[in-house]
Amino acid sequence: MEVDAESVETQMSNAKEALKEGKFFDGIQHINSCMESYGKSVGDEEGVLIKEPQTFVSTFLEKLSDEQKATLASMFEVRGDIITGLGAHKRAATDFAAAKALTKSDTAGLETKEKAAQDAARGPKKTSKIPVTVITGFLGSGKTTLLNRILKENHGKRIAVIENEFGEVGIDDALLELGPLTTEENIVEMNNGCICCTVRGDLIAGLKKMVKNSIKNDKPLDGVMIETTGLADPAPVAQTFFADDYVQQKLALDGILTVADAKHLIDHLDEEKPEGVENEAVEQVAFADRILLNKCDLVSEAELAEVERRIKMINETVQIQRCQYSQVDMSFILGIEAFSLDKILEMDDGFLEDNQEHQHDDRVTSVGIHVKGEVDQGKLNDWIGWLLKEKGVDIFRTKGVLAVKDMPQKFVFQAVHMAFSGAPQKAWGANEERLCKLTFIGKNLNREELETGFRKCLA
Repeated sequence: MEVDAESVETQMSNAKEALKEGKFFDGIQHINSCMESYGKSVGDEEGVLIKEPQTFVSTFLEKLSDEQKATLASMFEVRGDIITGLGAHKRAATDFAAAKALTKSDTAGLETKEKAAQDAARGPKKTSKIPVTVITGFLGSGKTTLLNRILKENHGKRIAVIENEFGEVGIDDALLELGPLTTEENIVEMNNGCICCTVRGDLIAGLKKMVKNSIKNDKPLDGVMIETTGLADPAPVAQTFFADDYVQQKLALDGILTVADAKHLIDHLDEEKPEGVENEAVEQVAFADRILLNKCDLVSEAELAEVERRIKMINETVQIQRCQYSQVDMSFILGIEAFSLDKILEMDDGFLEDNQEHQHDDRVTSVGIHVKGEVDQGKLNDWIGWLLKEKGVDIFRTKGVLAVKDMPQKFVFQAVHMAFSGAPQKAWGANEERLCKLTFIGKNLNREELETGFRKCLA
């Protein structure tokens, strides 16, 4: 295939300019496009040049002219420099090694870069960036419970929170229990879409606002917690920390925590999805740096062993901590420096591509109900009991904050499939309007049936 020399030269120039300006994510798009085009011109139709540089060199070295070797060596060196800026030092060392193998003359500079990258890959991470923890896990696994434990823990850290809900009526903000150094101004709620796709721009804007406010108010952040929806693919969320220049300069992923429901995880892993739709539960396990195997009290030891076996089939090296009510030692989940771009690229070589799409299962929807007034507890119990018994298989998640007649506290309830729990919590304020908010998330939901059924419970 004949190469478009002008196009390749332009892409190479753009890559070098992005590198010079510190725009590493843009740079990786330019250099990958450049190398893909040039690779095809020398017979590499499968993209081995980018995916497996060492294999490419060993396969094509004898077929290349001196001019082609020099051109490719320059490309590999630029790519190594760019990906060093993103923090993938192991991969950068591979690129520098490929450049060295293609270079006939002085390789001292490349050897220095290769060794520096190898040392950085082996050594401890050195960063002054704000650490970010992404909490993911399927609907009802215990993510908000874990977030509350982190916020209430006596760790002396000022933590900001981004809360993303799939439901059309926000509930989780009412369930958060703030710690002494987490204030309302450091909480951003996003319930108008999923941060892995439709509101990813809002995630970037929210992160920038948090950092800039902390600088302006001289209240530096010690960490950021992002709780995703139960239907989020963590890969696009993680990519955010490389795709935006400001975010990449100020924040760094500390780890992706996946909270797994021991009782329901295997069912969700095995669920058949429509063509083109990813299984979010599988992605959440695959990208996890730590897994909290929650609700262990609901299953037997044999079932736990099988769940762990299934997890290891997807993510062989992940550390698993069994727990109940999301109760784990903070050292297992905070300040762990566990996220590795090198590890992600080994698993998904397209992770840094700027054209990834996440398609949700159209059968899964949410129904939100927001009603002024109070409910009768007897009627509510009867209706919820009937609903979860008859429809519980398809209702992944139910949660709500309700005003119950003759009850001074807010009644908070949650359900995962047929498992229901609820209890009075904080008291209603003296001048606070008593109302009911609840959300259902599941497959094949009937909005009219749910709204009519709930309204019959009103006092």
